[in-house]
Amino acid sequence: MCGRGTPESMTSATHLRGEWELPAMPRSVRAARHGVRELVALGGTNEELIDVAELLTSELVTNAVRHTASGQVGVRVLVDAGHVTVEVRDEQVCGLPEHPVQPRDADEGGRGLLLVDRLADRWGVAPGDGHKTVWFRLD
Repeated sequence: MCGRGTPESMTSATHLRGEWELPAMPRSVRAARHGVRELVALGGTNEELIDVAELLTSELVTNAVRHTASGQVGVRVLVDAGHVTVEVRDEQVCGLPEHPVQPRDADEGGRGLLLVDRLADRWGVAPGDGHKTVWFRLD
């Protein structure tokens, strides 16, 4: 389910939380995946949820690194009562991705938001002052 705005878990107290500011470089994708995997595993969730969180984080951070107008991307992870929420923030350079676009078979990329749409329980885009945050939640 895609939507605009902030996920509900962002306003509640969280059990575990991690935040990182990473350079907008391809190597940051690996760092974000690693950080999310470690934090979600500390929350005692199952391996499948950890793998999905890591995969979707990789997709969103890759998009942020490719499309940001600045040198930084932000990642925030919240683990609370069996829920995992990941937010990826970057400087906004164009419109917000409302819905995933179906790539052509020959396209090498363009499937990240499709994965998020299919695997996340909820996801959305929150516009900010000069930036956007794309988030997903896994239950």
